[in-house]
Amino acid sequence: QVQLVETGGGLVQPGGSLRLSCVASGRLRNPNSMGWYRQAPGKQRELVAIESIHGNINYADSVKGRFILSRDGTVSTVYLQMNSLKPEDTAVYYCYYKGAFSAQNSWGAGTLVTVSS
Repeated sequence: QVQLVETGGGLVQPGGSLRLSCVASGRLRNPNSMGWYRQAPGKQRELVAIESIHGNINYADSVKGRFILSRDGTVSTVYLQMNSLKPEDTAVYYCYYKGAFSAQNSWGAGTLVTVSS
């Protein structure tokens, strides 16, 4: 199994920025897909940004132009730079991992991002 640990969540005012990090460990495979989902209070979990096994990065329409997903090539780490944060970005953010030849997804425990003045 793959273990994912997210860090970087916290309280930020509207218009502020945060950077989330996710470190993957365990039975890692290549190629793989990593990204971020989020679940707002009372809402379903939704895709935020994801890098496919081909290296293409897709963003939810609600975060395009504000969030940037990146990968650290030296270690199994994925980042989510969040800029111009809005109150509607408030959610628990979950890191995601899937090996190209694995049928199972792996999820982090989540890190809470609260955007409020």
